[in-house]
Amino acid sequence: MDGAVRKIIHVDMDAFYASVEQRDDPALRRRPLAVGYGAARGVVAAASYEARAFGVHSAMPSVTALRKCPELVFVPPRFDVYRAVSGQIHEIFRAYTDIIEPLSLDEASLDVTANRRGLPTASETAREIRACIKEVTGLNASAGISYCKFLAKLASDQRKPNGQFVIPPEHGAAFIAALPVKKFHGVGPKTAAKMNELGIFTGADLRDQTPEFLQRHFGKSGSWYYAIARGEDNRPVNPNRVRKSSGSETTFKVDLTAPEDIEDGVRSMADEVWDWCEQRHMFGRTVTVKIKFADFQQATRSKTHATPVMSREALRAATIELVRSVYPPRMGIRLQGVTVSSFEDERQEGADTYQFGLDLVIAS
Repeated sequence: MDGAVRKIIHVDMDAFYASVEQRDDPALRRRPLAVGYGAARGVVAAASYEARAFGVHSAMPSVTALRKCPELVFVPPRFDVYRAVSGQIHEIFRAYTDIIEPLSLDEASLDVTANRRGLPTASETAREIRACIKEVTGLNASAGISYCKFLAKLASDQRKPNGQFVIPPEHGAAFIAALPVKKFHGVGPKTAAKMNELGIFTGADLRDQTPEFLQRHFGKSGSWYYAIARGEDNRPVNPNRVRKSSGSETTFKVDLTAPEDIEDGVRSMADEVWDWCEQRHMFGRTVTVKIKFADFQQATRSKTHATPVMSREALRAATIELVRSVYPPRMGIRLQGVTVSSFEDERQEGADTYQFGLDLVIAS
């Protein structure tokens, strides 16, 4: 298989949590549905396609969702059921390949280059996998097929719901060239806005930049952007991948001393971390703020919440609360970092509402 073009399928279930609820309760079918809690401080964990038609989406505050769709029906999440269905889906995957990289309960990348089932194309393999999922679970899945993980992920969004899309090697660069950078997987709103300010609006614009330019403006990510703009992604599908946290940190040109500057710093990093969590639908219970002072001494503050942090505003509030615990800072702050972890705990059933809690400071 040396030198063979890889065949990667990205499978993404359609409105997974909401679809499971509609499957199990016929009265909910074809109705706008939100998985979550309709309480004043509740947050939408998932929305059916009927709800999305009204502009309702995951991580939206419940009060906003109800304002957009007064007929919206809320049902509490049942993570034990979602895990069980996810297990059924992964059992289907294993009939086609052992090289499976789980990304969440409802999403995975599969390397089917070896073609265990002897099917004529990867497209036919994806079609059969989706049909099997439908037969076993009663749920719809969409799929993207390509020669690398980045493009397979992008392709999986092209024919949603209940469809699939292929990006062959000869079309990879052209597909990326025409795509707005804001639609690139892994490019959040903040990064997309920064690219736009630099005159980068599409993949073609990104491809026109030099490695030096991209590294100067985007640091370590610059080399990644340079590669994907050319349709290059050599990352293998990793069956042993377990993502335990997501974080962001920044070293400032001038040490921060004013409270408003310190809080602006962690708020900005919280936004970057939230973009990652929202894109992957992975929400953690533990929030950690790291601080490095001008003398390079470091302090961390962490809090583990009763339920996952399910909104940008909640993550911002949690980080600001933590950084305020070092006031007044003993000297200027040269570096700050924000991390979210305890993703596995998110897959347990919540207690009352999805909101950040005020439970326990674990580390100091």
